[in-house]
Amino acid sequence: MVYSVAIAGASGYVGGELLRLISKHPQLQLKTVTANSNAGGKVSSLHPHLATFADLVFQPTDAATLSGHDIVFLALPHTKSAEVAAWLDESTLVLDCGADFRLESASDWQKYYGGTHAGTWTYGMPELIHSDGTKQRQLLRNTRRVAVPGCNVTAITLALAPLVRDGLIETDDIVAVLSVGTSGAGRAPKPSLLASEILAGASAYGVGGTHRHTPEIEQNLRKSGGADVKISFTPVLVPMTRGILAVNTATAKSGTSLGQILDSLNSAYASEEFIQVLPEGVLPNTSSTLGVNTCLISATVDAHSNRVVLVSAIDNLVKGTAGAAIQSMNLALGLEETLGLEIDGVAP
Repeated sequence: MVYSVAIAGASGYVGGELLRLISKHPQLQLKTVTANSNAGGKVSSLHPHLATFADLVFQPTDAATLSGHDIVFLALPHTKSAEVAAWLDESTLVLDCGADFRLESASDWQKYYGGTHAGTWTYGMPELIHSDGTKQRQLLRNTRRVAVPGCNVTAITLALAPLVRDGLIETDDIVAVLSVGTSGAGRAPKPSLLASEILAGASAYGVGGTHRHTPEIEQNLRKSGGADVKISFTPVLVPMTRGILAVNTATAKSGTSLGQILDSLNSAYASEEFIQVLPEGVLPNTSSTLGVNTCLISATVDAHSNRVVLVSAIDNLVKGTAGAAIQSMNLALGLEETLGLEIDGVAP
């Protein structure tokens, strides 16, 4: 079966990555792309590397344009997705790449985003391990509404969740510092993204517990068994286009060894196509994840401070967003989970 697809907000970085992945998927037929200020222009004007859809024209984002599709991806600004989702039929598979439906707590939404909490959809991180040993993928099968995780959230959660599940780390003092490519900040012009500023150095943002991904990370780790989860999370914008390198640390519980940590990770992810646990002493590089739906994870123990150090790398536009959306879509449709997704990276 071939499914008809629309992308709302296809003019941005996430929309462009969805276009690239859809072009490789044998059971998807892209019918419609929408945009706001770029409506009326061709895909080639913003995504010249996508020859397959070069002549497709961006349409306005409205109910009439998006109706009648089997699948609709929402690559829209936060709070806009809820408005657009309300236009769509219940039988349509809708995947939101924004934050509108990720959080379960209305108070968390109010604190970090403001406004009215739109509700909660099925969370689109198939490999998320729950406290009972099951994984999130079983909830994605046959769902019609998917909330795709945040990219920073993915890099942190996948590294830490198995250790939380197995009780190997304290969860009330987790610290994560992430080096993030500029595409993670979106396509809209920002003074901090001027070439002269980015190429000159690195800059932290969302400092002091203010980043909106914080409650989502804590929500995930509670599902993995963390009773009292607190994370200090700081992203740092660095001079690369795409990718996230996350350095995650937490206090090791008494008696925890590196062997136990590696066993925990390998046990959780041995059958996962898109997660690779690296051998002891091998550290990941974002260049190894470019263009693929892969998360690389390494682990070590800082004996001096008694902290576990987990380093994870992803492509923020693939495993961090668009790839996760396609992976979740495959599950929701009953297709092979890996269909249309690459595991071989691009040589640096």
